[in-house]
Amino acid sequence: MNYLQAVKEITDVVPDFEKDVQEIKIQNSYSIIRTFTERIKNMIRQNDRNLLFRSLQKMDKIYTDGDTVLKNAIETTFIYSLDNCTAFCTEEYRKVIFSHISANLQKVYSRQIYTHGI
Repeated sequence: MNYLQAVKEITDVVPDFEKDVQEIKIQNSYSIIRTFTERIKNMIRQNDRNLLFRSLQKMDKIYTDGDTVLKNAIETTFIYSLDNCTAFCTEEYRKVIFSHISANLQKVYSRQIYTHGI
């Protein structure tokens, strides 16, 4: 899957996502995942759990089926921002969010968090 196919996948879950995409000046895997990550942050803030959980599943599908560039974009954009996204959540809500992130993406998260950049 490339970033254009990812946009179609995301639009299945978030129908007005194409409007966001049209506002992106340079469209590529990174800008698409960054925009989707911002949407997910807003879902977390607004406690829109139904849409949030479906979006997290879609992020996993994009990661699983995506090309190397999409995978890198998810690892460096979405995974990297998870702590920031959930910083002001209650511990319970944070656990619920992480329980809806696939085991595969949780491994990537753990590797990123626990690997020292020395």
